[in-house]
Amino acid sequence: MSSRFDTIKQGLEDALAYERGDKTRARVVYPPPVDIKELRNRLRMTQKVFAASFMIPLSTLRNWEQGLREPEGPTRAYLNVIAHNPEAVLSALEKGHRA
Repeated sequence: MSSRFDTIKQGLEDALAYERGDKTRARVVYPPPVDIKELRNRLRMTQKVFAASFMIPLSTLRNWEQGLREPEGPTRAYLNVIAHNPEAVLSALEKGHRA
C-alpha cells in the first residue's frame, strides 16, 4: 500500500480511538475565543448591523454577548477571521451575494 493510504488509515484509526475516549492519539485544536462585543464595538457596528453584515442571527449574537451561549467550532473560526480581517469577510460576502 502507498504511504498516503497508510497516513490516511492511521488518521482514521486515531480519530476512532479518540471517539472511544483515547485522548492520547489525537491533537484537538480549537480557535481562540473572540470577545464578540469588543469586536463589534471596534468595528463601530450596532448589534443589528453586525449581525446583518456577517449573516449571524441577531438573537444568536445577543446570546453570545450576554454570555448565555458561546460560539463553537466553525463559528468560532469564522469569528476569528472576522476579527483578523473584517474587510475581507465583508468583501467575500458581498461578492457571493451578487452572484
